[in-house]
Amino acid sequence: MNQAFICDAVRTPFGRFGGTLSTVRADDLAALPLKALLERNPGLDPARIDDVIYGCANQAGEDNRNVARMALLLAGLPENVPGSTVNRLCGSSLDAIGIAARAIKSGETQLMVAGGVESMSRAPFVMGKAESAFSRSMKMEDTTIGWRFINPLMKALYGVDSMPETAENVADEFGISRADQDAFALRSQQRTALAQGKGLFDDELIAVSVPQRKGDALNFARDEHPRNTSLESLAKLKGVVRADGSVTAGNASGVNDGACAMLLASEQALIAHDLQPLARVVGVATAGVAPRIMGFGPSPAVRKVLAQTGLTLDQMDVIELNEAFAAQALAVTRSLGLADDAAHINPNGGAIALGHPLGASGGRLAMTAAYQLKRTGGRYALCTMCIGVGQGIALIIERV
Repeated sequence: MNQAFICDAVRTPFGRFGGTLSTVRADDLAALPLKALLERNPGLDPARIDDVIYGCANQAGEDNRNVARMALLLAGLPENVPGSTVNRLCGSSLDAIGIAARAIKSGETQLMVAGGVESMSRAPFVMGKAESAFSRSMKMEDTTIGWRFINPLMKALYGVDSMPETAENVADEFGISRADQDAFALRSQQRTALAQGKGLFDDELIAVSVPQRKGDALNFARDEHPRNTSLESLAKLKGVVRADGSVTAGNASGVNDGACAMLLASEQALIAHDLQPLARVVGVATAGVAPRIMGFGPSPAVRKVLAQTGLTLDQMDVIELNEAFAAQALAVTRSLGLADDAAHINPNGGAIALGHPLGASGGRLAMTAAYQLKRTGGRYALCTMCIGVGQGIALIIERV
């Protein structure tokens, strides 16, 4: 079997909901990291790219009609380059990497681009069609996040808990206290602040020029979701599900905008295009759990990918666990026998601080892990995340 190598990886800074990137269309946003990959690799013939796989969870607005294909055309790639958009909700871009890697490993392709995009600020309201002639009733749904157009049978069989409700379910079921959730959230913010101060995200970030109504365009070059906070401030926040609940805006990930892309190649393509590999994709696996505790999905997914690759958790020098909620992150790490404050888990912070643009977050995990391995000389990194409707995904990469 061939090997699949990650050669380059970039992303836009993640914007807050209604923030700096809210004026940028999702398809234009998706094109930016693709343009950057071409600029950073001038010796690469873009016509030789076999496929572009992009993850996107919404696809109800400006990201409709196969945003991967639209983005690559907007980015100036040749018309002969195809593109496909995949939707595994929060795990979409991590899944895109897995799909691209499998295609290379099988020998069907040599050069691939994988990534993802989400503009949660610009997610539209949608309205279903009338169910009867001359109907005078209509129902409008918000597509930003979560359920819409709910199937009554799905609700009866599995429930349709919102994402924060699933986090409360996990907190209750696994005994995750409010104090531990807030402590986890504070560590995320502190680690991200330290990483930003040291410029540790510089390798993966590209600047975005955002036109303004008046004056010069704004040069957006830094994630804007992180916040300066304290345990005292976090403790004052009210529960978002219920007044006495433990899940708050402070110990949950953000609603954000962003895009990412990475270049993957076979060994033959490395030589043909004079590319330098960052890491090798070792394996990827997905698993299912009950939808009501979707946040626990990474636990079985991690066990599955470790069994698949023959590796152990002790061999992982870096673990990038998407912090959808502190409650689910702690439930996962404790189930795997990891300490709450383990230094190699999200060493530069996670989604609670950096934000979580659904379709782009998985790619962010993989590139952050790859660059962290490069800086520290570690060998293996594990990237994992929970997925709405009850799934988990996990990917292992090796520094080369």
